[in-house]
Amino acid sequence: MQIGSKVLVRAGKEKGQFCVVVRFDEKFVYLADGERLKAVKPKKKSLKHISQCNGQELTLTENELKEEKVNAKIRKFLKRSEHV
Repeated sequence: MQIGSKVLVRAGKEKGQFCVVVRFDEKFVYLADGERLKAVKPKKKSLKHISQCNGQELTLTENELKEEKVNAKIRKFLKRSEHV
């Protein structure tokens, strides 16, 4: 698991939704979808409540995560990867 990984949420309010990892630690990941879940205030999820999607990653740097444009980049990535 790394920053920019696309994941599928398997439990909770976001169940069935694709998100991007913007931060992680040993037990939790912090997810953003660019719409309701912004990169500056991501959703904290347990690792057991997500599934990683193989081969699909968004390149994000630490500086980009602080910018407002990152949410648009996340939305475009998730929309584009739905059609693949």
